[in-house]
Amino acid sequence: MNRAAAKIKPIRPEASWMVTILILTVALPCFAQGPAKSTARQRARRLVLVSIADRKLAVIENGMVLAYFPVAVGSAVSPSPTGEFQIVSRVANPTYFHNGVVMMAGRDNPVGTRWMGLNVKGYGIHGTNAPGSVSHATSHGCIRLRNRDVERLYSMLRVGDIVEIHKERDPEIVQMFGAPLDVAKAQVSVRRSGSSGVSEWVPGVERRVEILIQITVSRRSLCRWRSHSWRWWRA
Repeated sequence: MNRAAAKIKPIRPEASWMVTILILTVALPCFAQGPAKSTARQRARRLVLVSIADRKLAVIENGMVLAYFPVAVGSAVSPSPTGEFQIVSRVANPTYFHNGVVMMAGRDNPVGTRWMGLNVKGYGIHGTNAPGSVSHATSHGCIRLRNRDVERLYSMLRVGDIVEIHKERDPEIVQMFGAPLDVAKAQVSVRRSGSSGVSEWVPGVERRVEILIQITVSRRSLCRWRSHSWRWWRA
């Protein structure tokens, strides 16, 4: 026992420091390694893409579109900001503040039932007490949705998600929301086919196509009715 203890020599302080330095030299590069610094879009869980020209908003996750919403955008005198922003706040049933006016949550609140603030002071995505203004350029610069839509959007987003607002119809916007409706081509297509339904849904223009087709079909039906009536009277 004493012989074994005698063989064990205590580690010198100099040796212990050398071992510590060696361990740190090997370990630090491992801690330093990791994924490259990602962009804000890569860090975000979801992306909100807004087209001012189309008055549309799309929610995107991993390249997949989760939902489309019609929106109101800024007017000519108070345009919406363009560029890339982040959601920095989320408020349910917000209080409205503007130029000294304070309005508590309620049906008459101009920002509706939900508010998602951007990292630009005074701008955000919110509801409205004027649902008829949606799909028009009528806001003070914010992105405005109907209350039922903004409540759904609110549940889909979180602080830190990215919001991109595009003024021009660049390739990304065209790919996302489709090309603008060519009314003349739509009329020719309807007249040739005689169809009363839309064969392919195009984001942002489906309602205008539907109305156009309804009007065209109604006119054709009216002309046929007049033609039959005239023939009956002549007989």
